[in-house]
Amino acid sequence: MNKLFFKKITIYFGIVLIIFLLDRFSKLYILSILENSGEVDIYINSYINFILVWNSGIGFGLLSFDDSAIYNAITILIIFINLIIVYLVIKSKDIQSYFFLIILGGSLGNLFDRIYYSAVLDFIDISFKGYHWFIFNVADIFISVGIICLIFAELLNYKKRNEI
Repeated sequence: MNKLFFKKITIYFGIVLIIFLLDRFSKLYILSILENSGEVDIYINSYINFILVWNSGIGFGLLSFDDSAIYNAITILIIFINLIIVYLVIKSKDIQSYFFLIILGGSLGNLFDRIYYSAVLDFIDISFKGYHWFIFNVADIFISVGIICLIFAELLNYKKRNEI
């Protein structure tokens, strides 16, 4: 049983680490562009561009505050939420634990930025016919995908429970 538990923890840690590193490498690449050219304003096509934005709020720039006390309180809240996610990973069964791991990996990527840079580096700009979505990063993609997958999994489980 110890070998099975160790294998499970190793897989879980590996998933979180891979997601964290994908986010870090993408952000380091954008920072290297900034360092070399002095700005990040890369036009890829009419739908996606890379524009560097420092986000001091939470997801997608919401709740941005200049007050460091509020920023620190939000950061502590995010740390607490990450601990809850770790608990949910341990308590979850089947595939749901992997969805929580995906969320955790992305969240840790953004948490690293909040602590190290005092803001989260966002750079992916999606637009369609002049309408722009919030600028986001790779960590935000993983967080969003994990949450969407959790919602679908819960809906499927709810449907199965009610069919019995």
